[in-house]
Amino acid sequence: MIPKSLFNNHSSMEAATEKPVVAILTIEDDIQLFRGNRSNFADLINTGQVMGIVTYVLTVKNLKLHAPRVLGFTYSKDDETWVKSWFPRPNIIYNRIPQREDERLPRVKKKLASLTKQPGIRFFNRRFFNKWSLFQWLNENKATKSYIPETKRLTDPIVLAKLLRKHRMLYLKPVRGKAGVGIMTVMVQPEKTLPYRLQIQEERGSRTYRCGTMKRLWDRVLKQSAVLGEPYIAQQGITLAAVNDRPFDLRALIQKNGSGQWELSGIGARVAGDSSITTHVPRGGYIDEPEKLLTSIFGQEKTGKVLGKVRNTTLILAKQIERSARYRLCEMSMDLGVDTAGHVWFFEANSKPMKFDEPHIRNKSLERIFQYSLYLHRLNTVAQGGVTS
Repeated sequence: MIPKSLFNNHSSMEAATEKPVVAILTIEDDIQLFRGNRSNFADLINTGQVMGIVTYVLTVKNLKLHAPRVLGFTYSKDDETWVKSWFPRPNIIYNRIPQREDERLPRVKKKLASLTKQPGIRFFNRRFFNKWSLFQWLNENKATKSYIPETKRLTDPIVLAKLLRKHRMLYLKPVRGKAGVGIMTVMVQPEKTLPYRLQIQEERGSRTYRCGTMKRLWDRVLKQSAVLGEPYIAQQGITLAAVNDRPFDLRALIQKNGSGQWELSGIGARVAGDSSITTHVPRGGYIDEPEKLLTSIFGQEKTGKVLGKVRNTTLILAKQIERSARYRLCEMSMDLGVDTAGHVWFFEANSKPMKFDEPHIRNKSLERIFQYSLYLHRLNTVAQGGVTS
């Protein structure tokens, strides 16, 4: 049963004209109503309510572009359930479709393409990033090129052989990978009888192979890429700063603020698990404070300079990524590394960041979504000939 419509509530309609109506877009699910991170959606709805902004979850199927109202879902904290209701048509849409496979469905692609042509709707974070495209975009600009490890498409064994002649260690990454699944490392150890060491990240733990020839190595790499059904890139391995022999990287969250400008919302550190290829916490990694880790390696004075460089770098990279993508972005997370000399490297960006565990970053991330939505709503009002403060 659908409860009394928010759309029919006069005071809610007045509020909706003064402030944006924000829809969190996801895809429908036959069993669970909709897909996605429910706790994240509930936090977003709660933050929107606190800021006086109508916010709800909307599925692609229920998004009717020309209807004055749509069926969506809100969260009832009292009984911890999701409730279906009518809502005003959104004028801000935040894309949180959780899986690349869902985004690639023809009907979803068609609806997302139609969204970009709607004059009364501002739509941000249109799609997931492709790793190869990211590195192409950042290599196009002199200001960002120096932060990029050498990266090639892994199309044949010659590419792999050439890179291994230049770099002792490589990372092999699926171009549409997620959470580190399928990442491989290749290390050359010429003193060994089997000189090529291949380590593959799996759902749980990792597996290591040793190969005596480039052909055997390539065959093993091909087998793994076939398992995922994804093309790979090969990337120069960077010797990261480490604590207790465990390398760490930095996770930065960059978002648009209430003035429509990119701003750093926060930086966290992720320390690699024992024998893990990646620093993902589910794979044995752990969270720590960037300043503490960097100070233990570089001292206080140099750490201040390194962190300043990290902050500036994230903004430069975000601007270039958005410029090259040619569609509106609201936020992205970045994986960055600091090598043993203090140089900053870019590894990856995600257009749909996962929740940050650090409370100060998490709280700011939620607020920024709605501050930017308010900014976009002001632009909408001006574009439609209205008056805005």
